[in-house]
Amino acid sequence: MMKKTFIALALAGMGIVAQAQDTKVKEEPKGKVILQVFTNLHTGFGADNDDRGFELDRSYLGYEHNFGKGLSVKGVVDIGKSSKVDDYHRIVYIKNAMVSWKKNKLTLNGGLISTTQFNFQEKFWGYRYIMKSFQDQYKFGSSADLGLSASYKFANWISADAIIVNGEGYKKIQVNDGFNYGLGVTLTPVKGFQIRLYGGLNEAAEDGKKNIVNMAAFMGYKTEKFTVGAEYNHMWNASYKQDADQYGYSVFASAKLSKYVDLYARFDDVYSKDKWNVSKDESAAILGAQFKIWKYIKVAPNFRMSMPKADGADNRYSAYVSCYFGI
Repeated sequence: MMKKTFIALALAGMGIVAQAQDTKVKEEPKGKVILQVFTNLHTGFGADNDDRGFELDRSYLGYEHNFGKGLSVKGVVDIGKSSKVDDYHRIVYIKNAMVSWKKNKLTLNGGLISTTQFNFQEKFWGYRYIMKSFQDQYKFGSSADLGLSASYKFANWISADAIIVNGEGYKKIQVNDGFNYGLGVTLTPVKGFQIRLYGGLNEAAEDGKKNIVNMAAFMGYKTEKFTVGAEYNHMWNASYKQDADQYGYSVFASAKLSKYVDLYARFDDVYSKDKWNVSKDESAAILGAQFKIWKYIKVAPNFRMSMPKADGADNRYSAYVSCYFGI
């Protein structure tokens, strides 16, 4: 009960502050098409990793319209593939169906919205079409869900956000009566250097199951020439199971060699408590380059290495040419 009251007060407080700072801003109504395609050509090395072929990893299609006076709507469908290894069919989901309202330093979102758990880290990483950010890659949470969120920029160096969503993500209907609550704060102590802290609680709401708790800490520094970032994440009671804890970190860096060429590298390390999920525990590394071929097209050859933590498991090596098209 205290969690719900605290989140509600945070949302209400942000709205009151925004009303007190009302200013007149004229905006012309306008809209834009959303189209993004992630694809790749890949091959493994060695007899134990002979996976190869062309892959259409993800496609997003949608439309966003700004009505003016801070009010906008967005709808996006996600065309992907099933997570089930024996299902080879493409699946279409509604990723976003949301309305947003911005007033001075306040932003409110409602509907099927983007979540705040790792959205900041994903944008800072900047290469989503090549590889998801850590929490998304290792399923610490969902990138979208049905609910409400609010953010407020108190000053140039600090902003805060709160979110309440169902907790199932955007690919499933609600079957759990509990909610997923989250609070985050973003700090910018000096230009280019940012710190992000986040805490979330996903209610189990069923006997015999435990609440999922997520804590995340990120810091990064970005200039026009290079970017570096590091994050640590801890999830307690994964899948609502007691002591099914997972934790790990990710570090990455990128350098802009020219207007058209980037270099990037990243290292991830994920563990499970008492090795309960050791079959999926791993260290992973990626190294590559990105070439901007055209305004809407990027091509990124990269080399990947996966080092499983399970006893007797061999390292896996792969080469990719990841491609992005987006408008």
